[in-house]
Amino acid sequence: MTPDLFENGPNAPTSVLAGDRRQTVPFSLLEKIRGKSPGIRAIQFLGLLHVPEGKKAGKPLKLANFQRNFVKGALAKNVTVGVLSIGRGNAKTALSAGLSLAELVGALEERPQPNREIIFAARNRDQARIAFNFLLGYIRGLPEADQSLFTIRRGSKLEVEFGGNGGGLARCIAADGKSVLGGSPTLAIMDERAAWERAKGDDLENAILSGLGKRDGRALIISTSAPDDTNTFSRWLDQPPPGSYVQEHRPSFGLPADDLPSLLAANPGASEGIGSSADWLVSQARSAIARGGSALSSFRNLNRNERVSIENRSVLVTVDEWLSAEVAPDDLPAREGPCILGVDLGGSRSMSAAAFYWPDTGRLEALGTFPAFPSLADRGASDGVSGRYSEMHDRGELSVMGENTVPPGPWLAEIVRQLDGIQPVCIVGDRFRVAEFNEALNKAGLGRVPFLWRGFGWKDGSEDIERFRRALFDGELKVAPSLLLRFAFSDAVTIIDPAGNAKLGKGRSLGRIDAAAATVLAVAQGARMKATPQRKARVQWM
Repeated sequence: MTPDLFENGPNAPTSVLAGDRRQTVPFSLLEKIRGKSPGIRAIQFLGLLHVPEGKKAGKPLKLANFQRNFVKGALAKNVTVGVLSIGRGNAKTALSAGLSLAELVGALEERPQPNREIIFAARNRDQARIAFNFLLGYIRGLPEADQSLFTIRRGSKLEVEFGGNGGGLARCIAADGKSVLGGSPTLAIMDERAAWERAKGDDLENAILSGLGKRDGRALIISTSAPDDTNTFSRWLDQPPPGSYVQEHRPSFGLPADDLPSLLAANPGASEGIGSSADWLVSQARSAIARGGSALSSFRNLNRNERVSIENRSVLVTVDEWLSAEVAPDDLPAREGPCILGVDLGGSRSMSAAAFYWPDTGRLEALGTFPAFPSLADRGASDGVSGRYSEMHDRGELSVMGENTVPPGPWLAEIVRQLDGIQPVCIVGDRFRVAEFNEALNKAGLGRVPFLWRGFGWKDGSEDIERFRRALFDGELKVAPSLLLRFAFSDAVTIIDPAGNAKLGKGRSLGRIDAAAATVLAVAQGARMKATPQRKARVQWM
């Protein structure tokens, strides 16, 4: 191999071959590929490469079953976009680099297009360099005669040019939409798509997809799970357009972080000697559980491939903190003692939510209601949560009432009917909606039930949030698994003023935190009631 091919400088070549020789120079590995379909040809080609780094460096590359399935599915006929979601450390970038090399040398087609163009897009230049180094590692493992057909550029641009079989150019770029304007790639790979900056990432994706149509190109979108449903990568998984192949390795939500079967579901490579071992994953899970907070949220998102937020500086409670309150429906405490009703009355076309809390037993229940128009399916699409609202409705956690708004009076009456004759000792709501609440209470026949006004600003909000958190952390809260509450608390954040006071806010503009707000009001009031000493009866002396 000529050393100059991997060097920069004024004497570094810009191409190895020129003119018509690009069409005739042989590439020896292609002679060993006999498959007809792109998927089979890709698998055969990858089997001829050698592992470039790690504990198996230098050994022939052997694909795991999940990798074979993805290659076949993503490169199948009539598929233009392949989407893979899997936990960190399962050789996503290594597989992507191998497929990039396969397209670069023209191995995916019996009669490949000339001057093929491959774009490997990553979140930033450092991530792009990792993919670039994998590509170079594969090239260094080729026979020397084949290596001489490649030109490497690693200055301001990270490029690999191939001089045989019609020629090709592979570029590794950062997520900047302007980087690919005017391009016409035959293969585009978007690595760690969920981690891209939202605006620039969407610009780059749109530029890539528009360029693919010029030459019937394909796109592969590969990443660990995004932190929420609104991320563009989440929408690829939840609402794939026609011509897409989706393969997602995500365990069921709510399982312990160290649950081995679900860890292996998110990390299928662990069972086949790829990436982290099962023992390492379990040990790291237990370490994350012990540390809690952002460490546990990050482990769930990155290693368990769960769709949970890794932002912890301002969240009301973390995912695992909330899950600690969930119990099986049969294990729920009884409806005993005084019941407190927390209410967050929705405005026009928004959700109204109610939370029932029994402070003596810790039992919590929550219900939400939307107006009928638009439909739950349309709301889910516009809010970026796919079919979540319809799923909540099927579970009995979300109802529909009214046309464009939820009528406060009939809604409160229906909410109280859910208590099966139990009369709440008090109702807690937002002071800002006092007039509407008074009208609603009278229409619902609740005029004699004491109503406690609370503000959602710094003063009342900070106290209620602290009391709610203390009750949750002390185990004084028990609730059946509820999608309504899970998603409400995943969107609920706290806004901190310079004095350290907190008030409730939305983590995203389309978030629905109404059920979380009602829960905070009810639980905080329950905590105040428990902390108030009971008055003893006066003794009358005769």
